[in-house]
Amino acid sequence: MATGSATDNPVEYISHHLQPLSVGNGFWTFNLDTMFFSILIALSVMFVSYNVGKNITSSEPRGMQNILETLIEFVNNLVKEAFPKPNKIVGPLGLTIFLWVFLMNAMDLIPVDLLPKAADLMGIHYLKVVPTTDPHTTFALSLTVFALCIYYNIKIKGSFGYFKSFLVHPFGIYLAPINFILTLVEELAKPLSLALRLFGNMFTGELVFLLIALLPWYFIPVPGTLWAIFHILVITLQAFIFMVLAIMYISLASEESH
Repeated sequence: MATGSATDNPVEYISHHLQPLSVGNGFWTFNLDTMFFSILIALSVMFVSYNVGKNITSSEPRGMQNILETLIEFVNNLVKEAFPKPNKIVGPLGLTIFLWVFLMNAMDLIPVDLLPKAADLMGIHYLKVVPTTDPHTTFALSLTVFALCIYYNIKIKGSFGYFKSFLVHPFGIYLAPINFILTLVEELAKPLSLALRLFGNMFTGELVFLLIALLPWYFIPVPGTLWAIFHILVITLQAFIFMVLAIMYISLASEESH
């Protein structure tokens, strides 16, 4: 754990906060803090949703039930616009992505030193609180969406039909080698852009909070509060964009059969 005031060595302070709690080496490195907070948030969403569903009322909905019903209706409307036929998977998937990503992003609103210092008192010297500032999280999410896109392509076109689309799109079969390269790049760009967009925005937001924490204590409240208010819009927008793009990518994989 870095000692002394943060302003004594700002580079060490920032580097320390960006260092995850990890075990293993190389490819088999596991970021324990990312896994812990991601699973904790997922379990919290499941617990709240289960309790709301168990106590649901149609006569006088209120509180969390109102919030969840509004989100469900909103996501279902997006899915209906994107899919010509009803789909029982994409609606719940979109809602799960939005809630999970939003709450993981919202961890960024906790004061940057609060949980790491509490962990340090328990002998845990490194702790990254925001899972989406870890590229492992964002790539895991985007690769899951990418796997679903491949699944729908193969389900609708068959394995040969999906492979054939790489040869004929976009210039026709006579330019098959060029088509294959362009389509492959296009497909790989989907999970890459999904992951890097979310990671880049959240990492930048975390870095700004760390820079604000380096200011003298009497300067922190105003810029900290203003950035937190702006960041609420950022974390919501990033969760929304990730959800919408996931729905659209799966929709494109489904529509190409028509």
